[in-house]
Amino acid sequence: EEAVFLRKKITLLRAFSLLIGSMVGSGIFISPTGVLKNSGSVGFSLVVWFACGLLSMFGALCYAELGTRITKSGGHYIYILETLGPLPSFLFLWAEFFAIRPANSAVVSLAFGRYMLEPFFTPCAAPVPAVKLVSLLGYYMVLTLNSWSVTWSARLQTALSIVKLLALALIIVPGMMLLAQGHTENFHDAFDRQSLVLDKLPLAFYAGMFAYSGWFQTSFVREELVRPERNIPLAVIVSVITVIVGYMLTNVAYYTVLGKQDVLASPAVAVSFVQRAFKSLISVVPVLVGLSCFGTMNGGIFTFSRTLFVASREGQWPPLFSMIHIRKHTPLPAVMLMFPLVTAMVCIGDIYHLMNFFSFSRWLFIGLATLGLIVHRHRHPELQSPFKVPLFVPVSFTIICLFTVAMSFYSDPVNISIGCTVVLSGFPVYYLIIHRQMLSRCRSPFYYLTHKLQILLEVVPQEIKTY
Repeated sequence: EEAVFLRKKITLLRAFSLLIGSMVGSGIFISPTGVLKNSGSVGFSLVVWFACGLLSMFGALCYAELGTRITKSGGHYIYILETLGPLPSFLFLWAEFFAIRPANSAVVSLAFGRYMLEPFFTPCAAPVPAVKLVSLLGYYMVLTLNSWSVTWSARLQTALSIVKLLALALIIVPGMMLLAQGHTENFHDAFDRQSLVLDKLPLAFYAGMFAYSGWFQTSFVREELVRPERNIPLAVIVSVITVIVGYMLTNVAYYTVLGKQDVLASPAVAVSFVQRAFKSLISVVPVLVGLSCFGTMNGGIFTFSRTLFVASREGQWPPLFSMIHIRKHTPLPAVMLMFPLVTAMVCIGDIYHLMNFFSFSRWLFIGLATLGLIVHRHRHPELQSPFKVPLFVPVSFTIICLFTVAMSFYSDPVNISIGCTVVLSGFPVYYLIIHRQMLSRCRSPFYYLTHKLQILLEVVPQEIKTY
């Protein structure tokens, strides 16, 4: 007989765990190869890692202000909707559902499968079909948990955040010990300008920003946060600083033990590191890394389901996906929607092509969201936000995002063109279906199907009492 709605269960500790758990995932264990390959040298790759961390901090501060100005959940989607209007917000939703999120989830899932199987096949590479099977099993486990309980999903995220920091420590400590002993040969001629290719730098930034991606996750669950005006900025600042320091030390540790060619040749850098530096942990670190990826999958499903939930509530997505399970109080339909696309991308995808494919769309819309912050400030100067960043932060972040997106057309025209096509394909859908339906406010043509699915899944709209 209690009201059905999403409870405020995300405390400061859980918000911090959600951010750490989403940022520290597969990225730091697979992205070093992509960053080094496209930056050309060890020194420039470290500069890219630090620049990506600084850029992430700028973006995180912008989103912290947006989270205190706009009180709805939904992240990028709701910020673009409230500041730039319904068309760009729907294009984001379209690209996020059909390109960004399934590709991102597939990358993390594949990294999970690769690292979990690595100890069983060392020194050989794990068979690709086995990697994909384990990847899908891991993804389905997280999907089931998020459908079952918000509380247990949050508890799992907290526990796995500790595992992630432990995995980084097991890489950083032996690396720093070897560096202190004078093993600096891999840093000689670190800034080799001959290997630097400027038109590949956007891809290096994409790989680095993929590793940091997750600093925006609290904005997706804003309505479920306890004391969001205080906890969003606090969790964002502490978590991003923690991750920047951890990532820089981890990369220095990698390069202390592995040479440039070793990093470029390794499909799983953390495993190659342990094989060379700490053989007694050869079976432990890959499992820790796999669990780290598992936490990132959990955070991704937890937050993106809220985007679909809010978009449905705003009338830009089928109404079924704004409904909540009557007993579990989870957005069950929104959680379950992603699994067919993720399954397809895991079965056919390659990690680095998928990364470039979805990065274009992701950073385009993140840049638009921070542009929306500038617009919102101009339209509502009377609004007193409890957290406010200097204007140069959103301006510089927006310019860098949009410039990187534009430059990426020269770096990887095929994958970027595919991503651009996915975004543009949302135009006819918006004008033929969404815009027309919003104007007429008519009943959805899928009303009967929605009603049957509602009974089958035991879900009802938010804040409706069940008797």
